[in-house]
Amino acid sequence: MPQTPHIERHFAGSATVRDIVIGMSDGLTVPFALAAGLSGAVDNASIIVTAGLAEIAAGSIAMGLGGYLAARSDAEHYHTERAREETEVREKAAVEAQEVADVFRAYGLTPAEIKPVVEAFRKRPEAWVDFMMRFELGLEKPEPRRALASALTIAAAYIGGGFIPLGPYMAMNTTTALAGSVTITLLALAIFGYVKGHFTGASPVRSSVQTVLIGGLAATAAFLIARAIS
Repeated sequence: MPQTPHIERHFAGSATVRDIVIGMSDGLTVPFALAAGLSGAVDNASIIVTAGLAEIAAGSIAMGLGGYLAARSDAEHYHTERAREETEVREKAAVEAQEVADVFRAYGLTPAEIKPVVEAFRKRPEAWVDFMMRFELGLEKPEPRRALASALTIAAAYIGGGFIPLGPYMAMNTTTALAGSVTITLLALAIFGYVKGHFTGASPVRSSVQTVLIGGLAATAAFLIARAIS
């Protein structure tokens, strides 16, 4: 009988999701806390909007730059380690062969089963280095445009998240805007936390609750400090 082919579906956008999580979580929380804090000190929505826009601009640039530098550092680290492995495969083949054997031995393979694999790697230096990078060092080859994509994704997510708590201040007076900002931002945090949990494999409900608590606590602390100072 013909059999239905087994198709495995794995989520492959973890790096992009991570960047969105980083940018969106800070974009929702930091401008929210800033606007709430300023609401406790000044009764002028235009000042809060101006400060919020400045923070979104500065924050998105800083976060994007941080993501770019982090991705570049990962790429440089990978290439440095790969160059070292290529040298060791050429100059210390016996030591590297033993390291391959150690990897397979950890999976329960016998010396007789390991030997032909090691011999095959000796004939394929490039594949040998690939194996060592992944299974000895735990490093995956970075995508060539990963740094730029990471920077743009984080910055865009930060901007998108930042305009959510700031939106009510653009259309309402300070008192009304604060209540609207709290409502819409906590709702956005709940939705964002749920979606984040879904994609990262965590409990969506627990992720949603944690995200709301963190954002709410940050805004409450900023508001109370600004109110006490004023």
